[in-house]
Amino acid sequence: MKELKFNGNKLVTGPGAIDYIKNLDGQRIFVVTGKSAMFKNGTIDHIKAVFAEQGKTCEVYSGIGGNPTTGEVLSGLAAMKAFDPDTVMAVGGGSAIDATKVMTLMCEYPELTLEDIRGGKAPAERKKLQFITAPSTSGTASEVTRAAVITFTEENIKVGLKTTAFIPDIAILDGSLTLSMPKHVMVETGMDALTHAVESYINKNNDDFCKFMSKGAVEGLCAYLPLSYEKGDVENRQKVHNFQCLAGLAFQNSGLGMDHGIAHAFGGRFGTSHGLLNAVALPYVLKYNARDEAVKADLDELSRMIGADIIKTIEGFNAQFGVPKTFREMGISEEDFNAHYESLLDNSMKGSTARNPVPMTREEMDKVLKSIYYGDILF
Repeated sequence: MKELKFNGNKLVTGPGAIDYIKNLDGQRIFVVTGKSAMFKNGTIDHIKAVFAEQGKTCEVYSGIGGNPTTGEVLSGLAAMKAFDPDTVMAVGGGSAIDATKVMTLMCEYPELTLEDIRGGKAPAERKKLQFITAPSTSGTASEVTRAAVITFTEENIKVGLKTTAFIPDIAILDGSLTLSMPKHVMVETGMDALTHAVESYINKNNDDFCKFMSKGAVEGLCAYLPLSYEKGDVENRQKVHNFQCLAGLAFQNSGLGMDHGIAHAFGGRFGTSHGLLNAVALPYVLKYNARDEAVKADLDELSRMIGADIIKTIEGFNAQFGVPKTFREMGISEEDFNAHYESLLDNSMKGSTARNPVPMTREEMDKVLKSIYYGDILF
């Protein structure tokens, strides 16, 4: 028996969908966003104007950085508690949404700690606070998932915290919010989404529902990522926005693999873009996992579907999008790589690596990491 959970109460999609907030019944709305992007493109002003016109009280908190830390979560939580909202809205990238998930749950359950959540002791649902998300990047699918990735700075590692209580009640997929994404952000988030879709599809914890959704996400992302990159128009951005969400609905039920385990280890240590780490590592990880017959069959099926070899297609996207070929080319110095190698190796074995379709040993992970760093296949 397997219990599946896809999203909250409602998914609202399409250009202009942000105006769905006019239908919210909350009176005190705490809006969480990143440092500046949603201010620059006018989204925050629009949201504030909508709530002001309705006579509602709104406070905006913008203290969330690109890789949310435990300290940022606790600072935001203090501000949220002081405001005492009945509704929480996260607007921005996956980092802002992830941080808001944790803040909202801890606000509703004041006795709850980060270590409680990390240790699997989080409640399974929220009962008081309404939670709405409106992502401005197309990659994490955090708007529909039960996961929140937070950097535990004292350990230099990103940890995926999980509970169904994190799943937002309403997810708003408005492609117009993504138009202000710089190309490099579009690439990093888009390749993160493709990684979600592919790792979900080849995961051995998959099922008929997730298999179908992840396969559709791969097909859609392979078709529209290049168009979104080249044109940057709302039609193609909306398509990518929708398909990355579909990947999220799949992977939160099936799980991911060692690409994400590696990305969390290196991102936690060096603060490097999660999506970029995924993009660089993905061809290596798939070549390693393809040694398994079932994984190879799955990858062959994806290749048949898109009409081209899936691994070569991903390598082609990386070349087209200007993604480095190795972690060394990303700017991680050999000195830093070697100095922190043992902890990078240890941490790469954690998290999503536990669900990799090919069980990993420390010795095998050593070969994979050195392959990704130097660019020579050592496995």
